[in-house]
Amino acid sequence: MAAQINPSILSADFARLADEAKAAEGADWLHVDVMDNHFVPNLTLGVPVVESLARATQTPLDCHLMIEDADRWAPQYVEAGAGSVTFHVEAAAAPVRLAREIRAKGARASMALKPATPIEPYEDLLAELDMVLIMTVEPGFGGQAFLDIMLPKIRRTRELISKHGLELWLQVDGGVSASTVERCAEAGADVFVAGSAVYGAEDPAAAVRSLRAQAEAATATAAWACAH
Repeated sequence: MAAQINPSILSADFARLADEAKAAEGADWLHVDVMDNHFVPNLTLGVPVVESLARATQTPLDCHLMIEDADRWAPQYVEAGAGSVTFHVEAAAAPVRLAREIRAKGARASMALKPATPIEPYEDLLAELDMVLIMTVEPGFGGQAFLDIMLPKIRRTRELISKHGLELWLQVDGGVSASTVERCAEAGADVFVAGSAVYGAEDPAAAVRSLRAQAEAATATAAWACAH
């Protein structure tokens, strides 16, 4: 089971985004946090920056929309060049319709859940998705400490994915670092968003390789992966 490392440009130097994208060479995706200062108490970037970034890097963009009215705005990020678009289920009026629209436009559709949002009510939606994102911090700011209490939720999500035989990626975002990535992988995650752990490192590309190696080693002995 291959682990994917998605560096979060929220932790990069916004004045040098093209260079920062290149600095994390070898990353599977670049994670782009879009915040509107309504759904979360922070404001970052929007469609024009995503368009520019898509032109500046060969690494596909994984856009995480922490915004209100996701049904209206998410499709525009596919048009801007994102290869994967994640909407928060708490901000989507019609998540199935939205996931289908994202897919129809040619991107991977992903659904994110805040720490307090359970996965179980959305079991029947999983087949409509390409990825589920379990937030391991409260969304809105980078650099937060990993919430260990999310590990059981990651396990339950992986169990639901396996129960239905889905080829669904399970992403974690928040406080992912050398000290937490193995626990996330053991619990069932296979896509890891890392911000300061990559962009706070002296060599971001080396940090990506190291995190991937840790995650893959943990996955190799994880019960869920062996069963898979």
